[in-house]
Amino acid sequence: MTESTLADRAASHSKDRMVTPQRREEDAAMDTSLRPRSLDEYIGQDKVKENLRILIEAAKARGEAVDHVLLYGPPGLGKTTLATIIAHEMGVSIRTTSGPAIERPGDLAAILTNLQQGDILFIDEIHRLGRVVEEILYPAMEDFCLDIIIGKGPAARSIRLQLPPFTIVGATTRIALMTSPLRDRFGVIYRLDFYDEAAMLAIARRSARILGVPTDEAGAAEVARRARGTPRIANRLLKRVRDYAQVRAEGVITVDVARQALALLEVDALGLDEIDRRVLRTIIKFGGGPVGVETLAAAISEEADTIMDVYEPYLLQLGFLSRTPRGRVATPAAYEHLGLEPPAPEQQSRLW
Repeated sequence: MTESTLADRAASHSKDRMVTPQRREEDAAMDTSLRPRSLDEYIGQDKVKENLRILIEAAKARGEAVDHVLLYGPPGLGKTTLATIIAHEMGVSIRTTSGPAIERPGDLAAILTNLQQGDILFIDEIHRLGRVVEEILYPAMEDFCLDIIIGKGPAARSIRLQLPPFTIVGATTRIALMTSPLRDRFGVIYRLDFYDEAAMLAIARRSARILGVPTDEAGAAEVARRARGTPRIANRLLKRVRDYAQVRAEGVITVDVARQALALLEVDALGLDEIDRRVLRTIIKFGGGPVGVETLAAAISEEADTIMDVYEPYLLQLGFLSRTPRGRVATPAAYEHLGLEPPAPEQQSRLW
């Protein structure tokens, strides 16, 4: 099974969950209305934001296109938003596509030849570009030239088209899967990290204000706390809590309303949903581990790749799960969160 097939399958499983960082269909309109349009409006990622501000101001002062930018990190943290902001700050147009959507060199050539001076081409999931397409992109990024082969066999000849200077903004959740030649052609590479609690609270307050939802400080904080440090999840949960507030309360999101709504959605105080808890309970059922990922997959009727790519990262981030050479182990923190008695110290040493 190919890497792209595994990625598609994992993403498909992930999109069924309320707390998935992957974009769902319902997020499209919401992302547009809630997305910040300038660096001043953008909350969080302060180091990345400051570096981008300098990059943009320098390019504008020289009258040049911004250098090619690569953004990487977990989904839902604002890579697409930052690409849109770069275009807005530079006063240019942006064209959006994705690695899997560019299947043939001709597809890329059609996109590149329609770009104007200084335009932004945003390529999401850039690590999934095909090798042949990637090789067409190299001279375009370096020399702003497009090499096209005309004809076949001995009569074939190559012509070079000059392109106006433009900027590629690439986004990836798996930078390790990018080839070195492609990665090296980006002038700047920035990693986006999960947002801290203060930034998440500011994002929840801003989104509530834009959506016109009356929200008190504690209610916004409760939504922000359960959003896994991911703005996309915060906005999605906020919409569902808003619905609950309108139907079951007086339309105002208070801390009690937020807790009741999120309990109904089975999202607990740390943002874990029922599938996350099932993974932990299954490991604990096997004595706390170690449990092989294939055994774990069979026990919860999931695929091993889905467990590794979709469910485990956040559990690892919280310190609820450990990967050992012998398999997965539930930590004492996981027992405590589930309200269970952790194993005895001597048993813990055996597990670890």
